[in-house]
Amino acid sequence: MNLASLLEAWGDAHVLAAGGALIGLLFGFMAQRSRFCARAAVLECCDGQPGDRFSVWWLALGAALVGTQLLVLTGALTPAKSRFIANPGSISGAVLGGLCFGAGMILTRGCASRLLILSANGNLRALLSGLVFAVTVQASIAGWLAPLRQFFTGLWPIDGGPSRDLQVLTGTAPWGGLVVALLALGTGVYFFWRQHSGRLWLALGAVGTGLSIAAGWGFTQAVANHSFEPVAITSLSFSGPSAEWLMRVLSSASVPSFGFDAGLLPATFVGSLLGALIGGDFKFEGFKTENKLGHYLTGAVLMGFGAVLAGGCTVGAGMTGGAILALTAWLTLISIWVGAAVVLRLHKARGWPI
Repeated sequence: MNLASLLEAWGDAHVLAAGGALIGLLFGFMAQRSRFCARAAVLECCDGQPGDRFSVWWLALGAALVGTQLLVLTGALTPAKSRFIANPGSISGAVLGGLCFGAGMILTRGCASRLLILSANGNLRALLSGLVFAVTVQASIAGWLAPLRQFFTGLWPIDGGPSRDLQVLTGTAPWGGLVVALLALGTGVYFFWRQHSGRLWLALGAVGTGLSIAAGWGFTQAVANHSFEPVAITSLSFSGPSAEWLMRVLSSASVPSFGFDAGLLPATFVGSLLGALIGGDFKFEGFKTENKLGHYLTGAVLMGFGAVLAGGCTVGAGMTGGAILALTAWLTLISIWVGAAVVLRLHKARGWPI
């Protein structure tokens, strides 16, 4: 049975949800087994000692870029139709949102996807932070934080179309994206080989994490090509879906539409849980030593607001949007690293535990 037959038999929404679930399972399992974590990568980079997490992060980013750019070159993906390029955006939102998200990521000890993965491993601190993150995302989309978010995005808006496409802006299409992708992957391979030449599973987990981004792009584009209804061409993101699932749980009167994101989030949780059970990593954890509840909650609020302001999290904006070379996505990704590095330096200067 081909995709067209599945769409006719099940409908767009159910096929999209099923595809999101399969890709979420892959991402959750691979990210858990490879210990994929943007926060830890920043820590190693700032310490001047790139190790496990730094090399895994670059391998994942490189794999996402290579897989996605190959889809673009073969005609299987049209990035110009995605929200990252087609819709109007905000330079100020990308930069300020990225800085907020990066700062929050340090305080909560994990980005949005990492909190979800840790929650599935029994980490109650991550579960609480994730719930606060989801509430803040919803408040920033349509609640009391929405006016503040709209103010910041309005400081430097940008039109949709070529002005958000880095390959168009730099005149490097169609091969420039693949060159950037290979450079990113080569960086990951270099640091991984220097640190872990014998740990093949770690590399496979990182590459699988990145390829799930490309899989999301290819799948949603294929559905859009065969559907008679408008279908959003997208890939993995954990900010918007967190708020959507929060609304599904809290109110049956305001249930968001069913689609790719509806299957992605719970399946990522299940994939991470499977990885933790297979690897013997599952255990219940709470808040350990000193009372850092304020840090965690503040960080979750900063991440939630920053994710909506920037148009996504480290995965949703940075890697998913970055894989199609969207200008604001790369600004967000860079700003996340800068925001995280600044807060990390402040922590060390004051002697606070990280």
